[in-house]
Amino acid sequence: MAEHRQETGAAGEESAAGEPLPTRIGQAVILHRGGDREEARNRLARLWEEAGEDGAPFHRCAIAHYLAGTQDDPAAGLEWGRRALAAAKAPGGDRAAVRALLPSLHLSLAAAHAGLGDRAAARHELDRARGAVRELPDDAYGAGLRTAIGDLARRLAAAAGPPAQSP
Repeated sequence: MAEHRQETGAAGEESAAGEPLPTRIGQAVILHRGGDREEARNRLARLWEEAGEDGAPFHRCAIAHYLAGTQDDPAAGLEWGRRALAAAKAPGGDRAAVRALLPSLHLSLAAAHAGLGDRAAARHELDRARGAVRELPDDAYGAGLRTAIGDLARRLAAAAGPPAQSP
């Protein structure tokens, strides 16, 4: 998220303590990366409620995307991934920032489908991630996503096993 421009100034973006919403999203992400998955999930859930239906699409997208990663249940992670994609498709906001998240959103959906054993849906989302990543610059963020897409593609191919041979 730090690699992307963030929207500011919309109603409801600051807490009573004055912390902007992007800062509070980042704090929750730091908790998750530090291993406190439950607290991160709780904070992100509160931020999701706070942002509401009228929140900035980028913020709603980012919150749902990170919430997907904090779920213990793969089906819940998939549902949050779908919410993130729906928020990304909502009109308004910083469209360039939202577009930059699309490859990661599709990659997360692909991984969620793979985790649930739906390889066809995983491959479909992986194809969408490949298409979306073409729009990204060749920087560290884009390179990291390209690597992750390749890694998941290899895992899916390995899980499919060798082609069946006829007797």
